[in-house]
This record gives sequence, structure tokens and C-alpha cells, in this order.
Amino acid sequence: MTIAAYAAIPRNTHWGVVSVVVGSGIVTAMQVGKAAIATPLLQTDLSLDLAAAGWLTGIFAVLGLIGGIPAGTLVARAGDRRMLIFGLGVIALGTVIGAMAPGFPVLLASRALEGFGFLLVTVAGPAILHRVVQLGQRDLAFALWSCFMPAGMALAMLAGPLFSDWRTLWWGNAGLAAAAIVAGLAIVPAAPARVSVSWRSAASDALRVLTSREPVLLAVCFASYSLMFFALFSFLPVLLMEQMEIAHGTAGLLSSVATGANIIGNLAAGYLLARGTSRSALLSGAYLIMGLTGIGIFLQVFGGTPTLTLCILFSGVGGLIPATLISSASLVAPSAALAPVVIGLIMQGSNLGQVIGPVTIGGAIASYGWKAAAGIILISGLIATIAVLVVSFSDEPTPKSPSEEANR
Repeated sequence: MTIAAYAAIPRNTHWGVVSVVVGSGIVTAMQVGKAAIATPLLQTDLSLDLAAAGWLTGIFAVLGLIGGIPAGTLVARAGDRRMLIFGLGVIALGTVIGAMAPGFPVLLASRALEGFGFLLVTVAGPAILHRVVQLGQRDLAFALWSCFMPAGMALAMLAGPLFSDWRTLWWGNAGLAAAAIVAGLAIVPAAPARVSVSWRSAASDALRVLTSREPVLLAVCFASYSLMFFALFSFLPVLLMEQMEIAHGTAGLLSSVATGANIIGNLAAGYLLARGTSRSALLSGAYLIMGLTGIGIFLQVFGGTPTLTLCILFSGVGGLIPATLISSASLVAPSAALAPVVIGLIMQGSNLGQVIGPVTIGGAIASYGWKAAAGIILISGLIATIAVLVVSFSDEPTPKSPSEEANR
């Protein structure tokens, strides 16, 4: 079955399916947030410093760092629903292993396994939405999808302090992953037929995208955003506990509020883009505001309440970035058929930032204190702003070439 035939399948939007897919994404994002809220407990139980705790978040994205494009091809060959269910199963398995881990090495390995499941879910989810959502309603569906990361992290930070220890939190997340598997099997329909993809053509597609300027720059932009976001939110509960001298549970609640503000930014991006707002202006403005607020947060020049306000602003404005970058994939793709490959590359950039951010910031804080993080945040914001200003966004996706269509 060719990509053109696959795209021509009539679709009716099934919002129940959309809800399950977005819910599955939220469950996967909770696996990121649980490490952040459990950091104080892990430090006590396993005698970890912040650098080691940063690895528990950073290792989560290592497979995604190199596997975004291959995962997209795997989803196309094996079926999006099947890979969604399999990814959730891998997350459940990794979480169970982590809950029983005798020490840091096994826990770290379990986090890498969870990260593999995360990669599959985050690649399969958009593929399912593309299949079941009508063209005129995709902006809304993908705006909802782009909220999965902040929503999942916020829920994890809100619920984390309710558990007596970090192992119980891990078991609870395994149960959520199992529930998502059941919902996916019951509600998400299988694709009518799978796309036939040649591994040789897949390699050619990947090379074409990797040698195109705009897709690579978008990946750099997402890497910078992800680095900035996870640099803060991987350690926000600890920062608030030190800055405001509050209890673990209150720090989790405040962190969830700050993280949840990112959802507003994601939804606002869809609205602003529909109103004709320049993508370059939207992205560059968001990066600069994140960089400046990051300085105020990590230099700790303000009191507790102003610092929390800056965290909320950092998160809310930052939410404009993911939805804008993901929706721009088809605008910078060498051809319309290569848009999924561009998305895979962008997600690899996201995972690069997710790896570098917590590890770099954790090490900097451990060696030089919280102020060391301010410079890293500002430099990341400036790099992304420069990259955005170089990108040329076309108004419409580039049409598919006849030779490319014939090869599919």
C-alpha cells in the first residue's frame, strides 16, 4: 500500500480515540515527572547527588536521541496501534523493574527501558491521530497532543508526594501504564493496512532530511527548548524546597502548577498560528523570554514567590514552542512525503535536549551551585533564537515529486 493510498483513506474523527492516545502520552510523560518529584526521596534512600539524579531523567531520552527516525519507520511497518500498545508495555515493564531495583545501576537501566517505550508511544501517537482525525480538525487534535508532556509531568509532581516512598510511586505508574494498554486495545482501531516501506528508501529519505538545512535547524531549536525546560523542571521541586523552605508535598503542588502552565502555551500556539502570527516572531520571542526568566530563577535574586512566578512565566511562554515546531514540520520538509521523517528528526532533537539538560545542569549545580545554571539557560535561548531567524518557513507543504510517489 503506497503512502498516497494510505493518505486517501476516508477518515472520521473519533474523539474517544483521540482521548486514549493523548491519555497514553500523558502516562508516558508521568514517567519523566516522577523522577523529578522523587529526587529528594532518591537522594535519601540511595545516597545520590544531583548529578546522579540528573542522569535518572537524562538517560530516559538516550534511545530517543538516536532512534527517532528509525522509530518512525518501525511504526509505519508494524502498525501505529501495535507500536503504541507495545511501547506502553515496555514502559510498564521498565517501571516494574525500577520499583524492585536494589540500587542505582539497575534503576538507571530501567529508566533507559522506560525511555524506549516513551519513544515508541510518542512516535505512534501522532501517526494514529493523523489517521483518525479529519483534516479540518487536526490543528485541535495536535494542540491537545502537544499538551501531553506538561500535563503528565504536572500530574506526576502533584501525585508524587501522596505516595509513602518512591518505590510505591513507581508501582502506581506501572498500574497506569497497564490501564492505558487496556484502553488502547479496546478503543484504538487498527490501521486498515500497513504502509510498505523499503529500508533502502527509508535510508535515502533520512539522508535527504539530514542534509536539508531547515529540518536540522528545527531539530536544534527543539533541542534547545528541551534542554531549557528539563534543566529547570528536573530540579524544580528541589529548588523550591531550598528557596522557599517548604515541604516536599507543597513543592510538588507548586511544581505541578508551574509545569501545567506549559499547557496554556501549547494551546495558545495553535490559536496564534491560526490568526496568522509569524512563526519566527513567536519562537524567537518565546526563547528570549525563557532565557531571561531562567536567569532570574537560577540566580535566586528574588524571594520565593517571585521566583515561582518566573517559573510559571518560563513554562507558559515556553509552551508556545513545541506546538509551533511540530506543526512546522510539513512546511520545511523537502517534500510532503518526508514530513514524518522530519518529525522524527525533531523528536531526536527534543531527546538530545532532554539528555543534556538534566545532566549538564545537575553537574553544574553540584560543582558550582544554582547560579551556574543561569548561563547555560541563557546561551541555549540565544542559540535557538539565532537558529529560528535563519529558518525559512514556507506557507504550504512542498508537494511530493512524481518519482518519490512512484518509489513508495
